[in-house]
Amino acid sequence: MTTLATTAAASAAEIDKRLVPVPHRVVAVRRDTADTVTIGLAPLEDAPPPFLPGQVDMLYAFGVGEVPISISSDMLLGSQREYTIRRVGPVTRALTDVTVGDRVGVRGPFGVPWPLEDAEGADILVVGGGIGLAPLRSLILQLLDRRNDFGWVSILYGARAPGDILYRSELEQWRGRLDTDVDVTVDAAGAGWHGNVGVVTRLIPRARFEPGRAMAFVCGPEVMMRYTAESLLQRGVPPERIYLSAERNMLCGIGTCGHCQLGPFLVCRHGPVLSWARIGPYVRVREL
Repeated sequence: MTTLATTAAASAAEIDKRLVPVPHRVVAVRRDTADTVTIGLAPLEDAPPPFLPGQVDMLYAFGVGEVPISISSDMLLGSQREYTIRRVGPVTRALTDVTVGDRVGVRGPFGVPWPLEDAEGADILVVGGGIGLAPLRSLILQLLDRRNDFGWVSILYGARAPGDILYRSELEQWRGRLDTDVDVTVDAAGAGWHGNVGVVTRLIPRARFEPGRAMAFVCGPEVMMRYTAESLLQRGVPPERIYLSAERNMLCGIGTCGHCQLGPFLVCRHGPVLSWARIGPYVRVREL
């Protein structure tokens, strides 16, 4: 018979397991932009628990430290995982400098995923800004793999400049589908750029979706997410059907340190995916 003590011990053991980085081997390294690299990892020991699109792993650069990084893999890769990382500090510099054969520690997965099952039958709007396309990549791959489960799918992506665009070849592949719209814009560009120029929210008015049956998934800088949510609200999308990835300042990954607090939420425990209906009032407050 299962007792409370047995259940508590099992829960503690599960938490302890998630506190220890599991060694992974670097199996692939791809430079996406001047400061952004995608790495592929495979476990050296037991395979990690399966993830869902939108969840986060803590990546540990041995001897340097760890950071939360969204899992950007195709779920069909199985135990192997991919992460797209921008160089912004000592740990991310170490992670983007790895070569095939190096080792990286992995803890996770953590967090609330994108509510993909709740989106079945809905028109889908995916809006990414900059590195924010990385937490959306596994979601997009699932949407396209299960394309018949959803209504119209629109993918809108904005980058600072043409040289900062992530996943160029995949964006072209997705654009080539007859059942999906892909629209890309940049904040500024030179004479060689023939695409859209302007912030990503300018693409929303011409996106194809029925507001009453749409569901939106948004990730990028907080100011971009705020304006995107407000643009979607203006088009009639209900706030409870707009989801943001609020990944920010995670440290422990299990909701004990409070480092990622946003208003009443601990992002690693209650998020990173949260609806605008819940998180909107706090994203609007710059001091938070």
